Amino acid sequence: MIGRLLGTLVDKQAPDILIDVNGVGYEVQLPLTSFYELPEVGQQATVFTHFVVREDAQLLYGFNSKQERSLFRLLIKANGVGPKLALTILSGLTAEQFVQCVQHDDVTTLVKLPGVGKKTAERLLIEMRDRIKELNMAPAELTAPQNVGASPLITNNGMDDAIAALISLGYSAHQANKAVKAVYKDGDDSEVVIRNALKSML
Repeated sequence: MIGRLLGTLVDKQAPDILIDVNGVGYEVQLPLTSFYELPEVGQQATVFTHFVVREDAQLLYGFNSKQERSLFRLLIKANGVGPKLALTILSGLTAEQFVQCVQHDDVTTLVKLPGVGKKTAERLLIEMRDRIKELNMAPAELTAPQNVGASPLITNNGMDDAIAALISLGYSAHQANKAVKAVYKDGDDSEVVIRNALKSML
């Protein structure tokens, strides 16, 4: 089990990063709420990881805190929720915001996330009600995940990068294009566009 990586951030393209640990490059996928908190490329980063082994792949999912990773692990234990859907949920909502959804039986917010239908949301709320007590986490108001000290992703086309990131998280091409075009302003980097697009869809 690979539980933590401490190394140099070589590349980041939401929601994926490449981190060099003593000469070995690890590809890790993060929820956007964790991705926003990464340092600049070339700097040292610490990522808490969850290792998934499938017949066709070995995958690493990363988080900025053990608490976020614990919530991810609770989510993938829920019926019908795999790692990809759990990552999508934690990209649209911070861990604290998800806790608030569960505590208030907020189906409406959950069904706005890609891949979460009404039945899945209702089942998730029921199954997570007791499990989240293990996290000892206070709920937070439902606002868009904020950029906490992260450097912007400077790219040639923030719009295209934002659309690609949203599609990789499970949004349809139509949803991603519509949301990004609605919030994009000239000069915006992809991180700002992604954050504002997610906010507009919740």
